[in-house]
Amino acid sequence: MSERLHPYVIFLPAEKKDKILSAIFGSKGGVDILRYSLKQGISKSLYQKDLVAKLNYSNKTVIENLKTLTTLCVLNERMEKNEKDGRITWIKTYQLTTIGRWFALLLAEEELTEGEKTEILQSLFRTYLKQTKRLAEELCIDKKKLEETFREEMKNTQ
Repeated sequence: MSERLHPYVIFLPAEKKDKILSAIFGSKGGVDILRYSLKQGISKSLYQKDLVAKLNYSNKTVIENLKTLTTLCVLNERMEKNEKDGRITWIKTYQLTTIGRWFALLLAEEELTEGEKTEILQSLFRTYLKQTKRLAEELCIDKKKLEETFREEMKNTQ
């Protein structure tokens, strides 16, 4: 059977796995925030006021979802300096983490640019290799066997 497969492999911290999945997929708000991030561009900053305006959720709901996604390392929170009319204010901004980007890939592959897809896949592949290498070391598997398998699969043109 030759069907097109979508890359659904995501590495999650074992102790937070259930919380992360529940926070994102147990709440329409969490999913909508990730989709909004996709539309903006996965490297762009998100602003609370924009999320409230565009997603049609209350400020309280948006804040709760942002806090949850930040606590679970799906989003990074930063402070951005904003100067307007001679006044300086600090605004919280949010960006997808590596895990957040993986979820973005799950949600909407076709909304990502080729560069974003490449960046996410390379990050995913690098993490997969690190985890595989660590597991191979724990199981006393020779790394050369893994390299051999990798080379065979890279030559395979199916």
